Amino acid sequence: MDETLEAELIAEDGAPAPAAMAAAAAAGPAAAVRPSPEDSERGFANSLETTGAGHRRELRQLNLALVATAGIVVLFLILAGVWSASGWAANFSSSENDEWWQIPLHQRASRLDLNFTADRSQLPEAGPYEVLPYTEHFVAVDLPLAERDAGYPEDPVMHLALWMPAVPEGTLVPVIATIHPYYDFGSPDDKTTPNTEPDRGVGAWVLEQFVPYGYALAQVSTFGTGKSTHCQDVKGRGEQIGIDAVVTWLGSQEWSNGKVGIMGKSYAGTTTWEAAQFENEYLATIVPISGSIGVQQMFYRNGSSESRAMVYDLLYEGATVDGDTDDIRICSDDLLGPASPFTTYAAAELGGDRWNDYWEERYHLPDVLQNYNGSVYLVWGLQDWNVDPYHAFPTYQMLIDAGIDARAFIGQWGHNYPDQPDRHASLSSGYGAEAYPNMTRFDWAIELYNWFNWYLKGEGQKPENQVQIQTNDGRWHVEATWPPADMEWEIMTLDSFEAQGNWVSATNSITLESQPLQQELHISGLPTLHLSVRPGTCNGGQIFATLYDGTDDLRLGHAVMDLRYRDGGYEAKPVLPYNDYLMQMEFNPLDVVLPAGHTLRIELTESGEDYLPAPCALVGMAVEVDSASALGLPLITRTVAAGAWFDVPQPKSTPA
Repeated sequence: MDETLEAELIAEDGAPAPAAMAAAAAAGPAAAVRPSPEDSERGFANSLETTGAGHRRELRQLNLALVATAGIVVLFLILAGVWSASGWAANFSSSENDEWWQIPLHQRASRLDLNFTADRSQLPEAGPYEVLPYTEHFVAVDLPLAERDAGYPEDPVMHLALWMPAVPEGTLVPVIATIHPYYDFGSPDDKTTPNTEPDRGVGAWVLEQFVPYGYALAQVSTFGTGKSTHCQDVKGRGEQIGIDAVVTWLGSQEWSNGKVGIMGKSYAGTTTWEAAQFENEYLATIVPISGSIGVQQMFYRNGSSESRAMVYDLLYEGATVDGDTDDIRICSDDLLGPASPFTTYAAAELGGDRWNDYWEERYHLPDVLQNYNGSVYLVWGLQDWNVDPYHAFPTYQMLIDAGIDARAFIGQWGHNYPDQPDRHASLSSGYGAEAYPNMTRFDWAIELYNWFNWYLKGEGQKPENQVQIQTNDGRWHVEATWPPADMEWEIMTLDSFEAQGNWVSATNSITLESQPLQQELHISGLPTLHLSVRPGTCNGGQIFATLYDGTDDLRLGHAVMDLRYRDGGYEAKPVLPYNDYLMQMEFNPLDVVLPAGHTLRIELTESGEDYLPAPCALVGMAVEVDSASALGLPLITRTVAAGAWFDVPQPKSTPA
């Protein structure tokens, strides 16, 4: 299977997991689910009483005054320790009698006894319910005429497999669903497993960890894949409508409590956004794990195109060809999809990216912000090159501003789950390795236990809106939003850098290096790079900028831009040869720490990593290293004693 088809997700979500069914069969007898009670509010209560007279009253008043003064001092010390500069107060309220799900974030490392030997994170206790055998269901979908098959028409239905907990009669059950095309996917000789087998990404994990706690699991095939009919409308309107119909069906069954959550990674993460485009009363929460907010947004960064963009739609169409009548299913967008990347790449400034609505129809976020009434739990790797982390930010704050409850879980892993130590261990230096093993979140199952309990069952304590994020050297801090509200910009003009070269093309590059830093810098946000440029004889150009710790020769992050998109975003403008322009580039999200005395190095090349050379690559452009060219660094200060920092549960080292 080609990497363009997100092979990692196919391997994880499409492969069988027989252990899941074995574990389900071995589950203990049914019993009442233990609720997750809200933590009682704790605080300081001062009750001053005075009795008696004379000397005893004076002594008592003096003692009370001393006690009250000491209490106030202690209170301020506590507040100073737990209130971060970002405005987020750590909730340390706890007791020795806390259940495992009640232990505060900052105390999990010292108080939780977790299983560190499993492939994925585990809940400390198995749920009380057995898992019933799966059942299969077909959901009829009312598609508008414009979304009907253009090739081999048949009634559109979505197929799903459903696992239920053996709850007492009359107990209503919420649903956790995962939806993607990778069930029974690929060529006849290389097919993945059907959706009736728990997949190894979300399905088996949810089946083992959450179904025994009273949740149902649904594995759903998108249109044109598995047993779902209709054509494969890759992330388009037809697919979106089909997903919405499944949510309504799951939420309206007599056994359902009316709450549906959708969770998945990569394509299965994108379908969570597709579901949230509708004002569906049953959709209570989504957990997009590296799920793109839009197709154009996934393949283009400031107009620069990833190589896989050119064949993305064609490969998905080809992967479902297996020699039967299903192959005749054709969506009208199947004719537009393969052409759109080429016209965008070659002639965006002439309207090549706007001659049809292919990209617009597959930009999910605007509809989510306008219509969705549930919550969002964002999960992303800062080293994800498949679905870059700029999909998560500023999306997080946009969700909060729209009144949508949100949490973000952001580590230095790649296109992985946050609890996969085997994948995390394989990362390269400069691409996450420096943060291992502290990046692996063995408490992620607990995070989702509390999240699902509140948003799908209405039990426990409402989770706070927050961002848990990891620095490149492995430390974790929690913020009310990200980039943090107290972030301050430091602008470093490039005329203060030592420069080698002044031209960027397919055969030329530029290296810039700063003076040694006077103090430690904590970069937390999306740095900017503004460049004064002048194209040569061609009407365009491109720059790929890589930021390094110059002293350690350690890659920190990258930015890329096509000159036609010099103002950022997705609006192309014409370029005239030999004219001066200012490229306003933005890096991918970074949370990195540079020690005092180190330097910053920027390498400017025409292309890099998995991006295509621009149409004008051979000609290129001049870069003026002047005061108008500048590096903008979003900086924060978090002292060691600040309440923002926290340790994550890790295996205890064995003494030698």
